[in-house]
Amino acid sequence: MYLKNRKYIYAYVTSIALLLCSLWIGVSFGTVNIPLSTLWDKTTDPIAYSILWKIRMPRVILAAIVGASLAIAGAAFQGLLKNPLADPYTLGISSGASVGAVMTIFLGISIPVLGTFTLPVFSMAGAACTMVIVLSFARLVDRSMKMETLILTGIIFSSFLGSCISLMVALTGEELRAIIGWLLGSVSMRGWSYVNMILPFMIIGTSIIWFNRRELNAMIYGEERAQYLGVNVKRSKYMILAGGSILTGSAVAASGTIGFVGLVVPHMIRLLVGADHRHLLTLSFLNGASLLVICDLVSRTIISPVELPIGVITSFIGAPVFAYIFFKQRRKVVA
Repeated sequence: MYLKNRKYIYAYVTSIALLLCSLWIGVSFGTVNIPLSTLWDKTTDPIAYSILWKIRMPRVILAAIVGASLAIAGAAFQGLLKNPLADPYTLGISSGASVGAVMTIFLGISIPVLGTFTLPVFSMAGAACTMVIVLSFARLVDRSMKMETLILTGIIFSSFLGSCISLMVALTGEELRAIIGWLLGSVSMRGWSYVNMILPFMIIGTSIIWFNRRELNAMIYGEERAQYLGVNVKRSKYMILAGGSILTGSAVAASGTIGFVGLVVPHMIRLLVGADHRHLLTLSFLNGASLLVICDLVSRTIISPVELPIGVITSFIGAPVFAYIFFKQRRKVVA
């Protein structure tokens, strides 16, 4: 028991230290290096102070929020579906958000009341509609909504929505670069307005999942056993799916499509500290934020002054790591 608690303490201390270091590096380094004293002393360098608080800081904070949202949503979906390959993308929710955004760019939709928030609002609407359709179709096929049914339904709709995106990209002209850039993901030039937009949804989605952490632990052993333990399985499923969809929709709305964060981070944390969601969710939240802040730093400095989409960096890092984890797990099963 003592060793187990010490393992969790080490994990929390390391994760918090990594997050603080990544935030510090993220705001300090770039095309213009900013000394740490600029955080509290405007007179040191007024230009650096302006860059820090108007450009660098909101970008780093947004990257951290998006990374944390995707990671905790992935942890929840993997626990719910008992499948290390499950995440918001598997259920098609991210594809729905992408369709909403691409359709906005493709049709040139602009609502005066929403202004610059037209794209995020349509993206979140796409995510919400997809979630409702996926859940409704899964319930129509199987009233008990078993895990396998949800996964297969998500794959079906994800494939269909991916085809819709490809069609719109093929038909577009001048907007092609904007659509491709958005699909690859970026937190560049978003500003504090995007941070303010995504923060309430991150808090709501995270709270919903956090309050269902014990239900997630119970459902690891199967739905029937969870019911014997007093868990309202159907209600918990809907709550967890809703919380994950809110997190995914808001993250995609703010930054575009960024893959592998919701897959790799929770799975690696699970291998290190186990499957107890009381700790898994929090540690995934912290390390997801750290990962995306570091990936954003790499994306804007590796071939400076040209900036790579952050989704390219997460794919380069995430694909090999996830392939290694998957190979290791399969070898363990065979052995």
